[in-house]
Parts: sequence; C-alpha cells; structure tokens
Amino acid sequence: MTNATERRHVLMAALRGCQQRLRAFIAGRTGNIADAEDVYQEVSYQLIKADSYLHPIEQVAAWLYRAARNELIDRSRKKRELPLSDDLDSEWPAGEELGEVLFNPQSGAEDDYLRQLVWRELELALADMPAAQREAFEKTELQGYSFKQLAEETGTAVETLLSRKHQAVLFLRLRLQVLYEAVTGS
Repeated sequence: MTNATERRHVLMAALRGCQQRLRAFIAGRTGNIADAEDVYQEVSYQLIKADSYLHPIEQVAAWLYRAARNELIDRSRKKRELPLSDDLDSEWPAGEELGEVLFNPQSGAEDDYLRQLVWRELELALADMPAAQREAFEKTELQGYSFKQLAEETGTAVETLLSRKHQAVLFLRLRLQVLYEAVTGS
C-alpha cells in the first residue's frame, strides 16, 4: 500500500472508533436527525480533505470534535430560509401563480399585458445580474437544465451552481418586489 492509502485507512479507523460518540455529540446540539447527519458527513469529508493537503492530523478525535463544533456554530449563524413554495403559497393570491401568469396561453388582453410587463422586467433584472448567477438561473429555471447537467457543461461544482442560483433568486426577489406590489396591490 502507498503512504496515502495507509494514512486514509488510519483516518477511517479513527473515525469509526469515535463515530458513535461524535454522532451523539452532534445530535445533542442540533434540532433534528437530518441536520445531525449532515454535520457528521461534512466533518467526515473535511477530515479526509484537510489531512490530504495539510500536515497530517495527529489528534484525530480532538480534531473531529473541534470541526463538528465549528460546523455547528457556522450553521447556527446562517439565516434559515423557507422553501420558495412556502413563500409563494402565503404571498400570491389563490389561482394567481407566477407560472400561470407567464405561461398560460389561454388568457385575455389584461393577462397578455401583465405577461409582457413581467417578462420585460425579468429580462431587465437578468441583464443587471452577474453573468454567472444569470446563467445558473436561466439554465435551471427557464431552459430546464438539471444542476448536474449544468455542472457537466460548465465544469463548475454543483454546490457552486446552487449558490449562484440562490443569489440570483434573492436578487430577483428584491428587484421585482415593486412590480409584485404594484400588480397585487399590496
């Protein structure tokens, strides 16, 4: 075996040795099992990644607990976001989904005008958006790409593309808020 392979086996053995206690430590500090598992997976990944390009980690168990604590702190500092569908359900009047306005072929003159107005504002907002964010939003929302397809096409990590799309959505929400309030009268 090579030195790197041997080192990886040592790390995995150390991880398995403190796995149960580490999971309990994380679970005691998170709100649910899914979050605890996410933190555990992230810490496990960080262990392999950090050991491969930093100097070898000597105190693996201590390092894991410190990394878990740091990850939990980072997650607690992040804003929690509601899924987009929850926002739409509470903000848009029943039967007036944005998709219905934009893509409904059977509509009257008022709906046609509204559709043109929304598309024009959307195009202007997209034009002002950074190119990387615009590409992530347009290809996944308007052109039907999956994040995996887009990652393969662009050579960019899926996580990066998700972040770019998230930033694009936040930008569009702010930018189109005035239009939304004017249309809905709220």
